[in-house]
Formats: sequence, C-alpha cells, structure tokens
Amino acid sequence: MLAAPGSLPSSDSGWAFEVKYDGIRAAAYVTDSLLLLSRNGNNITAAWPELTGLARADPPYVVDGEIVAFVEDRPSFEALQPRMHQRDPRTIAALAARTPAVFVVFDLLHIGTRSLIDLPYLRRRELLESIGLAGAHWQVSPRLSGRGADLLAQSRDLGLEGLIAKRLDGRYLPGQRSPLWTKIKNITTLDVIVVGWHSGTRGRIGSLLVAVPTAAGDLVCVGSVGTGFTRRALADLYARLAVLQRDTPPIVNATTDADVFWVAPELVGEVAFSEWTRDGVLRHPSWRGLRDMSPTQVAPRQR
Repeated sequence: MLAAPGSLPSSDSGWAFEVKYDGIRAAAYVTDSLLLLSRNGNNITAAWPELTGLARADPPYVVDGEIVAFVEDRPSFEALQPRMHQRDPRTIAALAARTPAVFVVFDLLHIGTRSLIDLPYLRRRELLESIGLAGAHWQVSPRLSGRGADLLAQSRDLGLEGLIAKRLDGRYLPGQRSPLWTKIKNITTLDVIVVGWHSGTRGRIGSLLVAVPTAAGDLVCVGSVGTGFTRRALADLYARLAVLQRDTPPIVNATTDADVFWVAPELVGEVAFSEWTRDGVLRHPSWRGLRDMSPTQVAPRQR
C-alpha cells in the first residue's frame, strides 16, 4: 500500500500520525527464516544480514516497514545507498558494521493462517504492538501523540522528511496508492527515471537527465540534475549507465545537445526540488539516490 501525497487532514479526529522515514520500503515474511522483499518484489534479504534475527517466529507473520539507517539519530537515505545493490557478503558485512540498518515496522498484514488486510488500521496496529517487536535492529514505528500541525512542525525542526497520516478505520490496500494514508512532506521529492547524462570532467557524468511519464505513457524530460552526488554515487551511476547506453532518446521532448548520452530508461531515482517551473521543469533539483523500483511504478506527474 502506498501513501498519497497531500496536506494535513482538516481535523485530527479519526487519524493517526507516524514519522515518514527516509529509507527503503520492504515487506518481511518472518517464519523459521526471514525473507525481505522490496517494493519492486525483489528479494533483498542478503543485503541486510543484521535483520535476520527477526526470525524465527511462531506463529509466522508478515509485516510492512522501512529499512532505515540512522546517522546522528536522523534517517539518512544516503547512508543506505552503498548497500542497495550490493551482494558481496564481505562488503555487506563491512558496511553493516559501519552503519547498521534498523527495520522500522509500521503494519501487520498476516499472522499464522489469518490475513489482516481487511481489518481497520487501528486493529492491525493493536495486533502489531502485541507481538513484541523490539530489538537492536528492528522496532515498531511509534504512533505520535499531539496535534497534527504541531507534530509536522516538530518533524521539520528535527530535520525529518515529514509525517504519514493514517485513517484509523482504513483497510490495507495492497499495491494501491490511497489517501487513507496521506504523506505530508517537509521537502518536495519526486521519483524520476534516468534517461541520459551530460558529460563532465574527464568524460564522466556531469549531470543526469531525468524524466517522468505522462498519463498516456510517454516519457517527458523534466530537467537536469547536477548536485547531490557523492564521488562513490557518481562512479556507481557511470558503471550502471554505461551498459544502458543507446543512440536514440527515450523521451518525446529530446534536446539536440551534442554532449548528451542517452540511456535505456531502466533506472529510477529520487530528487528533491524547490518547485515546478511554468515549462514543467524541476527548479533546483538535487539527487537523493537510486530507488529499487521499476520504471512502470513511477507515477505520472499530476498537472
């Protein structure tokens, strides 16, 4: 289930508030062992060995949550990036020792032989809190107490991404984006598809060309992103994009710049930006990292 972007409810009555964590969404199937599936349905268990202690469970259960790396007590998506596509066990172990992950669980979907998705959020939450999830690398996302407006202001002061407001009587809707879960962000972010890059120094990446789909399914370039990269991130992107290079642009509003290298639209990332221009271009975009998503999951821009 995905949260719909929006603003605070007009009344706090009937809503619960949780922190919006800046991490990697995952479903955990906890039986005699642990299986972690990403939002894209990929098995990512091997990348997060510190979470295997969740198993074993009797009865088994399925939970929804966010894999988070805390740096100075704040979620850091950048700290997760080196591990997202890493599969070498020794490298993973070293990265886990340096910046261990925490699985922040916010919903219980199944327990034993019983599906819970048709229960209201409040009842699912009560059941989640009853199974005693607490450990060095996993915790239940706290339900925040107080007025929504005050909580949002506090999250902004703490440098957090924002809040999720959840209807107390809302069902869990797998695969759907619903205002029953509303995300209220302190910063504006967007999932984008990488469609090309401009060369920089020594022929490496200077900036990325990014696009979003239209309602009709065409890809439209929404700007060039040249900030927010670490040296390691640029090296990783260069290696990934080099094998995706193509001669023709995958977008309908292609430029004629000679230094553009077009790529197959297979990589999805997230950018932060200040606003949309009148021409439909991102103003002051900054790269935040790759997402483990299929390009087909990137939402069309709502005009």
